Amino acid sequence: MGKNDNTPASETSSAAAVPTKVEIGDHINVKTRLKGELRAAIVEKRVFGTNQVQQYYVHYVDYDRRLDEWVDETCLVMATWDYSKRHKDKVVEQYMGSRSRKRKTANGDHVNKAVQEQAELEREHEEITKVKNIARIVMGKFEVDTWYFSPYPEGYYPCESLYICEFCLKYMKKQKTFRMHRDCLCEKRKPPGKEIYREGNVSVFEIDGREHRVYCQNLCLLAKLFLDHKTLYYDVDPFWFYIICEVDNEGAHIVGYFSKEKVSAEDYNLACILTFPQHQKKGYGKFIISLSYELSKREKKVGSPEKPLSDLGKISYRSYWTHILLNLLNKHCKEGTMKSLTIKQISHITSIKVDDILSTFQSLNMIQYWKGQHVIHVRQDLIRNVIEKSKKIRLCNSECLNWYKD
Repeated sequence: MGKNDNTPASETSSAAAVPTKVEIGDHINVKTRLKGELRAAIVEKRVFGTNQVQQYYVHYVDYDRRLDEWVDETCLVMATWDYSKRHKDKVVEQYMGSRSRKRKTANGDHVNKAVQEQAELEREHEEITKVKNIARIVMGKFEVDTWYFSPYPEGYYPCESLYICEFCLKYMKKQKTFRMHRDCLCEKRKPPGKEIYREGNVSVFEIDGREHRVYCQNLCLLAKLFLDHKTLYYDVDPFWFYIICEVDNEGAHIVGYFSKEKVSAEDYNLACILTFPQHQKKGYGKFIISLSYELSKREKKVGSPEKPLSDLGKISYRSYWTHILLNLLNKHCKEGTMKSLTIKQISHITSIKVDDILSTFQSLNMIQYWKGQHVIHVRQDLIRNVIEKSKKIRLCNSECLNWYKD
């Protein structure tokens, strides 16, 4: 018998189970650049760079995924290390779960080959979207940290900086290539397609995804870096793209865009919407939304955005609907025609779908049940607040829109 033969089995296994290094699923505090220490879950790890630095991809607990990032091992506060949540963390399971998913097709199933290929692409997409593959982009005079994964072609990731031409949206991995393209090779100074809107230095171009396929695919790849939900980029043919630009002597600089299906059975008037981070807080979100509804008015249709919306999209839409609807109620109150106004009439005037009108009024506690039917309860306090803020909201000017349904 050896001298350790009498050691209890439970003690032996317990000692052996103590981890010696941080692994996926562990929780630990991380020193951040702007917010001090934050609690984080370890999602992935790697050895990076010529110096072979150990890095960890972390999700900050209770924060949006756009803040997820790679951090060096030196940023981890080891005194706060908790490995008890390993294999139990729900956030990590969401990232890693796609690895264990398998798509099963029974023998004899006759599924269109294109659908199968698309499903396979989506499955592969799910497996690798757990971490950002590009840390930041350089576009025009801006350097912007990315928020999410985007399926750029192999060879362009992982990388710290991806260089993007703001006029043709061509992407490049090397700064030298980017400078040569910008200074010598690229002759474009505006998006392709037709200019349909001009107000001061703001311009909007309408682009057919079929006619300008490469540009639109590049746009979708770029947008996915800042959109959490999936962005269709494999097939852009069925979509119109509307590019919002700020124009100066150098050209038309893209600030945001929205896309819409050419034919939508659900009456969607917008598929994806994005204002790039460097141009946010300038009012472009509501400008883009109002433009999509102005197009619906020209088509004599009601419209609604395609779901799911991004978190910022939800906030922008609810704010826009509130502004438009309460201003309309205020107008009819002043004219004394409020009692004759119905939800369907409001929908016809604004091109906002009935369901979106009702959800907005319900969120404002303005729907009441009276004499067997639902009626709008006008809240003057809310209307006054909206009117006071109206001057700060940037909407499109219908007189500057040169667009008519074919």
